[in-house]
Amino acid sequence: METGNIEEIRKHVKVYLIVFAALGILTLVTVGVGYIDLSIVPAVILALIVASVKGTLVASYFMHLISEKKAIYGILIFTALCLIVMLVIPLLTVGDMFTLDRESLPASLPQEHSGH
Repeated sequence: METGNIEEIRKHVKVYLIVFAALGILTLVTVGVGYIDLSIVPAVILALIVASVKGTLVASYFMHLISEKKAIYGILIFTALCLIVMLVIPLLTVGDMFTLDRESLPASLPQEHSGH
């Protein structure tokens, strides 16, 4: 084996061990936070932050996505645009729900009777 190849492998192993240690520490933080008496909102926010950091570490290093920044940003922008569309479409139709009148209902639907 070439010396450069061995050094590169050692470098990668060192990075993996550092990430592994960070994940272990963050797991201990997660467990420790469970013992802290926090209200729901701060507890959820803290849990999401820790989970996001852990997920980012796993995706970046163990899934080798750290070198795919251009593709990741493209997918992230596309996902954000889809989210915006999925949030805006229902907002555009909210007004339709309140303008419905009885004359526009099909005759097969039961009509409410007044006077009881």
